[in-house]
Amino acid sequence: MSHPRPLAILGGTFDPVHNGHLRGAWEAAEALDAEVRMVPARTPPHRPPPVADAAGRVALLRAALAGQDRLTLDTRELDRDGPSYTVDTLASLRGEIGPERPLVLLVGADAFAGLASWHLWRQLFELAHIGVLTRPGGAHALDGELADFVDGRHAERVHGPAGTVLDIPITPLDIAATAIRESFAAGNEPRFLLPSECFADEALLAPYRALGR
Repeated sequence: MSHPRPLAILGGTFDPVHNGHLRGAWEAAEALDAEVRMVPARTPPHRPPPVADAAGRVALLRAALAGQDRLTLDTRELDRDGPSYTVDTLASLRGEIGPERPLVLLVGADAFAGLASWHLWRQLFELAHIGVLTRPGGAHALDGELADFVDGRHAERVHGPAGTVLDIPITPLDIAATAIRESFAAGNEPRFLLPSECFADEALLAPYRALGR
């Protein structure tokens, strides 16, 4: 009996998308043998508004994802009004793929450590597995109610539609969108931190270059 291929999502502002985002998503796709969708946020509840508007961030993602079919773009958070709550995104996806297909929410280790501050965070485990993107030797320390809640939920592989925590080792690429924006603001050109396709069209990076004017 064949098992349905997992669907995994990596959400974020992607302001701008960079090679750290893409490499982590790629390695998760390989580790899980999953379809991975990049889901840009419309209005992130926990951070200031993005520098680039939704159309600009989508255009950058489309350029970055060109030429491969393992990672795809999903704009559902941009297509609905209000804050981009992950639980709503997972519920929407679960409604589309049905109750049996494994669904995996990909998060960085730091984000996972703060999961108890997320909106309706316990419901995330009813809808999906949590795939924690970890660097070699970088175990995430948990405490409080999150540590109690995930005790016994760790798994070595995807099994069933939802409910477990999976550690997914990735190549450590210390790249941050904040540093990229700061580089543009200083009048520099942060090549080789973003995909080269993002530099192919001057308009794609115009909002970031404007930071230095």
